[in-house]
Amino acid sequence: QVQLVESGGGLVQPGGSLRLSCAASGGINTVGWYRQAPGKQRELVARISSSGSTNYADSAKGRFTISRDNARNTVYLQMNSLKPEDTAVYYCNGNVYSGERFFNVWGQGTQVTVSS
Repeated sequence: QVQLVESGGGLVQPGGSLRLSCAASGGINTVGWYRQAPGKQRELVARISSSGSTNYADSAKGRFTISRDNARNTVYLQMNSLKPEDTAVYYCNGNVYSGERFFNVWGQGTQVTVSS
C-alpha cells in the first residue's frame, strides 16, 4: 500500500519543541509538511526536494527545520519555540514511488497542540 504515515504530534507548552516524522512506504522525491487549524485552510509549512533544497512559510522560518533521511524514506519536521498559533493538524504530502511510478499521497495527519 502506498502511504505516508505521520507521527510525533502531541501536547506541548509554549516555547517547547516537537519533532514530527513522515514515513513513506517507498522512495520519495519532494515532500511537504502542511497544517490545518480549526476553521482555517490548509497551508504549507515547509517543503524539501529530493536534492535537499528547502523552503519555509514565513511563520516557520527560524523556528522549524525540515530534513530527510533517504535511507529510511522519512522526512522530519523539527519544531522549536512553539507558539499557541502553531496548534493544528499537521500533514505530510509527497510523491511516493511504487511500481515504476510516483503517486501523490497525503498522510492521515498528526495533532499538535501548543498550550499551557
